[in-house]
Amino acid sequence: MKRTIKLFQFLVLCSMGMFAQSSAVQKTAKSVFTLTTFNKDGSIHASSRGVFVGGDGDAVSAWTPFVGANSAVVIDANGRKMNVKVMLGANELYDICKFKVDGKTTPAPIATSAAPTGSKVFLLGYSVGKPQTTAATVKSVETFMNKYNYYIMNVSAPENTVSCPFVNANGQVIGLLQQSETSSDIHAVDVAYPNTFAVENGLSVSDPVLRSTGIRSALPDKQDQAIVTMMLANQQGDSLRYVAYIEDFIEKFPKATEGYTNRATNEVNANQFDAAARDMETCIKNATDKAEAHSNYAKLILQKLLYKPTVEYAPWTYDKAMAEAKEAYQINPEPVYQHQQAQIMFAKGEYQQAYDVFMGLTKTKLRNAELYYEAAQCKTNLKAPKEEIKALLDSAIAACPTPYTNVAGPYFLARGDFYNGEGNYRAAVADYNQYDSLMLGRPISSQFYYVREQCEVKIHQYQQALNDISRAILMTPNEPTYWAERGSLDLRVNRLEDARDCANRCIQLSPDYPDAYIILGIAQIQLKDKAAGLKALQKAKELGDPRADELIKKYQ
Repeated sequence: MKRTIKLFQFLVLCSMGMFAQSSAVQKTAKSVFTLTTFNKDGSIHASSRGVFVGGDGDAVSAWTPFVGANSAVVIDANGRKMNVKVMLGANELYDICKFKVDGKTTPAPIATSAAPTGSKVFLLGYSVGKPQTTAATVKSVETFMNKYNYYIMNVSAPENTVSCPFVNANGQVIGLLQQSETSSDIHAVDVAYPNTFAVENGLSVSDPVLRSTGIRSALPDKQDQAIVTMMLANQQGDSLRYVAYIEDFIEKFPKATEGYTNRATNEVNANQFDAAARDMETCIKNATDKAEAHSNYAKLILQKLLYKPTVEYAPWTYDKAMAEAKEAYQINPEPVYQHQQAQIMFAKGEYQQAYDVFMGLTKTKLRNAELYYEAAQCKTNLKAPKEEIKALLDSAIAACPTPYTNVAGPYFLARGDFYNGEGNYRAAVADYNQYDSLMLGRPISSQFYYVREQCEVKIHQYQQALNDISRAILMTPNEPTYWAERGSLDLRVNRLEDARDCANRCIQLSPDYPDAYIILGIAQIQLKDKAAGLKALQKAKELGDPRADELIKKYQ
């Protein structure tokens, strides 16, 4: 009798253990979801499965369905649909990723140790009703990256179970199912690996793997890196992604100024000035750095007044900008806020007052090349003696750190322009050359090479001039002025065929360009095609070029 009781107790305990295991496995099944990705036109791109690993929407799945997709949704075990909001990381080699959906989720427990070879595990399929469970055996276990497990399973996987989780008897997820591309083996990648994915670096927005999907990467948790993300997203020209990052930034860092300022800047660009003003008032109210908030507001107003002067918005005036800049200085009396006030004075045309502040700031810790340059601009507008202006430009260059870097480039350019305006072309070319050297690898406009070419012609540096005008043409091939200038220079150095060809190209771009017909006419006459040359000169005369009459008389 006692033996019968003990056997009964043993069977009860075993059944209780099996029930506990089954209950744990079934509970984890509630964390499985189905994933559908979509193309830009709304058509289905791919589908897969996955499992939630966090209560705030964190999920892991295969990476392949996201590649080339524009958006995605998941449906959980309760039939609830949620949008995939951001990507948290991805690995192409192991075809796995982590992302976040826009809702609360039921996380699965993650195994803290490997399932040993020969142990029994369970594959959890997706189901809105009763969980679909398939028993499996661990055939072998390998290690990658020194700490994560890669399993080969002894099981025949049902359809539509790619990226479904394998769990141990305690319902803990050990990996996601992957079908081998070279055999019939079923593999599983340790889910602990993608669970470590997180966007920590602002440069992740440029990561080529994450950029292969239309779903943006998450904003980093560190404020300085999040600012980098916003900046790079703006530079990449994806306005929708940039706006989304701004909204995320404001939500994550409500006391920082950058999110409100960036959103307000977008609103100014769209002429939504009331919205921009509200954002900046909210920024001032919420920001920890009140001085920076007021200063940013002043800067935004000034930019609107300078670059959108014809778009009326009465509340924003130079006086309003000045009041915000003064408030910033009152809160935090740093020279940078005095500098901002001087810039507003300059924009208002108060050149002497601005000059006095700029020069006063050169005696503070803010002293830099920009202050001397701005002071030179004030003196220029005040019609000051040329020597005073040049001295300030010299001081701007002297204030730059040596050896000179691209930071000094704009000031050499400014002094070169000054020399050019004074007719000192040799000195202008020297400064232009320095600027060109310092800006190596950075964008320079074709206009710069055109201007330098003009100076080089005047000091008879014809080969350098030909190089520069050719470079200007290479950068802006549809600018007729550059072709006419090149043709004129070709005439000067007796490159007649080139002059003719340049004139013809100029005429193709601008049929009513008189200079082109003058150049063409002279080139053709000197190439012994007098009739065609006179015809071109006649066309120049019809277009009103005063030189044409005299040239026609000369060559008839």
